[in-house]
Amino acid sequence: MEEKILKLLAEKYPTKEIVYENLIYLESQLDLPKGTEHFMSDLHGEYTAFFHILNNCSGVIREKVEQLFSGRLTRAEMAEFCTLIYYPAEKIEQKKIQQKDLSEWLHINLSRLLEVAKLMSYKYPVSRLRHFIPERYASIIVELMTTHPEIDTAQATYHKALIKTIIKIDSGAKFIEALTVLIKRLAVERLHIVGDFFDRGNRPDAILNLLMNYHSHIDIQWGNHDILWMGAALGSQVCIAAVIRNSLHYGNTEVLERGYGINLRPLTTFAMKIYPNDEPLLAAEHAISMIMFKLEGQMIKRNPDFKMENQLRLGEINFGSSCALLSDGKIYQMKSSYFPTILENSPYELTDAEKNIIDDLTSYFVESAKLHRHLDYLYQKGGVYTCYNGNLLFHACVPLNNDGSFKIVEFEGEKLFGKNYLDYVDHRVRRAYFARKQHDLDFMYFLWCGLISPIAGREFKTFERTFISDERTWQEPVDPYFKLIENENICEKILKEFGLDPKRGHIINGHVPVKVSAGESPIKANGKAIVIDGGFCEAYHNKTGISGFTLVYNSRGLRLLEHQKIADVKTALQDNGDIESVSETVELQNYRTTIGDTDFGKKIREEIDDLHNLLTAYQNGLIQNSNFSSY
Repeated sequence: MEEKILKLLAEKYPTKEIVYENLIYLESQLDLPKGTEHFMSDLHGEYTAFFHILNNCSGVIREKVEQLFSGRLTRAEMAEFCTLIYYPAEKIEQKKIQQKDLSEWLHINLSRLLEVAKLMSYKYPVSRLRHFIPERYASIIVELMTTHPEIDTAQATYHKALIKTIIKIDSGAKFIEALTVLIKRLAVERLHIVGDFFDRGNRPDAILNLLMNYHSHIDIQWGNHDILWMGAALGSQVCIAAVIRNSLHYGNTEVLERGYGINLRPLTTFAMKIYPNDEPLLAAEHAISMIMFKLEGQMIKRNPDFKMENQLRLGEINFGSSCALLSDGKIYQMKSSYFPTILENSPYELTDAEKNIIDDLTSYFVESAKLHRHLDYLYQKGGVYTCYNGNLLFHACVPLNNDGSFKIVEFEGEKLFGKNYLDYVDHRVRRAYFARKQHDLDFMYFLWCGLISPIAGREFKTFERTFISDERTWQEPVDPYFKLIENENICEKILKEFGLDPKRGHIINGHVPVKVSAGESPIKANGKAIVIDGGFCEAYHNKTGISGFTLVYNSRGLRLLEHQKIADVKTALQDNGDIESVSETVELQNYRTTIGDTDFGKKIREEIDDLHNLLTAYQNGLIQNSNFSSY
């Protein structure tokens, strides 16, 4: 190692004794079990379900409680104790109403919470454990967790005195809340959200607010619904029109008006004049849909490299016969012949009134402080894909040809495929944030609904679903990836493309709801690929037959939790209801994965190598101990 670098390291580690200390700490840390990772996808604004899953850590807390207290507590008592961990403040208030003196109850539950916290802390070194404890209570909680009343009388007396004093000075409730926070922090070390916060459910803004204050490390793989909202926040008018249409279509305008302060009244007023026979929200959906189709057509025409010509529809309408010529060469009867805002010779041109409406809406999107806080967070934590601990995470697909080869696309004069295509997409999404040029804003819309988009991977049929009754026209062509993912060789080829071990790694994606009720499995290609879109959103429950998936990756392997029913806060407090889940082992290891086996472990090993080089320099006299002494 160069002397210059060694001297810089010596500023951080000024004596060989400090080097000894850090080497011992880092080397021993490598042998601890890896932290638990949780993977979720396609939340689609379903805040209530997500909030409960986050609180009970996808059922992991209940498993730990059962591990500790089976045989000591009844199932009802364990359920009530779990509810206390999930919702401590609410449960304590409930108990205050039910009984006057909570001293004994507080003492019992403080002791039980300490047992759970101790069990879950064993995979963390003490130095890291302190970071998980709420700061105001850190010193006392460390004392409680490091005493051993079960093996020594003096320790038991000391431990009892600590808890007794906590209750005596009326801080028992606060310490219970602090311990529940600690337990939840210990349960999940990293959370992966594999795309799609927005649309369908009504509170994606609340989900993002929750995550921005969440304790664990988080990474996000952008979904096509996320990209659409990101494009809208950046000022893409076609993205804005699509966002508003989706919100109106799914009946969740609350996120626009309450969440982000976007006023729909001018649109609704305009729509009621144009479509006087419709209900106000339906009229608004019709009006913004027509604006969207026009803006989409303009966007497609100025970007031939998007290969979206099949979605040019307004120019194919025969207004005299109310028929449309579709891409299959057939003529179809349309549901309606009423198109009051379309100019027959210029079908993609906005009327002056439409221009005013979309300009007004654009100002709300680009000026919403709340929306832009979430936009910044999505850019900070997100990306097109993530390689983490040997696994490859992305929302939708890596575009393929029917023979399994990587699909070659061309943008800005560059031929792209596989990893370099996804890298290009990531770069261009970030460029849109900084430059906000029209062609990059257009690219955001392409990513939302383009067949060759790796974040969508299908050709949308919004026009056909809106105007054509024949459901055969609604079928959406999809990338071959979604069928080929069943092939183990294809999955290994993709993993290798991204520099991962094809034998040990896994592909984890969402985007396509898994129809569990119809017998479809989320586990593909002998476990090489796992599709974790299980339908968190209530709108998908009939389609999937379940309430979502959580994939859990701990030191013993991969496990998929299939959530059958998710209790809300009210149900949890009333009858201690919880998530009803079915667990399926994806991959069980006969060894424990340690920190040394992880990406974090690789960084630790690099630091260890540097410290050994520095220690050698101290021992050889190349670097002198500073006057500072740790003794």
